Amino acid sequence: MTIVTILWVAVAVAVILALAIGYVLLRRRREGPRRRFGPEYEHALNEQDSRGEAEQELRAREKRFATLDIIPLTPASRQTYAERWTRLQERFVDVPGPAVTEADQLVTAAMAERGYPTGGFRQQLADLSVVHGRTLHHYRQAHRISGRAASGDASTEDLRQAMVHYRVLFEELLANDDEHRPQPAATPHEQPALADEQASR
Repeated sequence: MTIVTILWVAVAVAVILALAIGYVLLRRRREGPRRRFGPEYEHALNEQDSRGEAEQELRAREKRFATLDIIPLTPASRQTYAERWTRLQERFVDVPGPAVTEADQLVTAAMAERGYPTGGFRQQLADLSVVHGRTLHHYRQAHRISGRAASGDASTEDLRQAMVHYRVLFEELLANDDEHRPQPAATPHEQPALADEQASR
């Protein structure tokens, strides 16, 4: 084999390696937002015209989140919120509609105390998605049902589901170690069984 042939083979190998490395890096870059945001990544894709715009939106959320002063709740505050939620579940049996409205207010109060801006629902979703993207669909579902409840267009079962959805995010907000890391996805089997708890009382 001549020197020229060896050089051409070396160049070809170098090009192949460069392409392979580039492909791996591109794949990791694309999988990064999907892994961090979970289902919210797909939601962003559906709302934007292209993958690039969706990922740009998600990066903008991360930059905004980095400017927020998100803090954990104190043990006393966590205990107070937990007790308020317990009383709220008890009220649900007698007045499910108002209880769901109070659940929304309680979640918003916990968000505010943690340092999340609460000026508008869409902005709340964007800010929460950076850390709570894997379970944020619960909050979105609860908010929809709460809106229907306000107009009297929600069944008791709908309201029960709203309470279940609200509690998923509420419990994450009460956790002390979730300021800067995504949460694991909640499966249907892991969702709190509000009806079972009420039946056991």
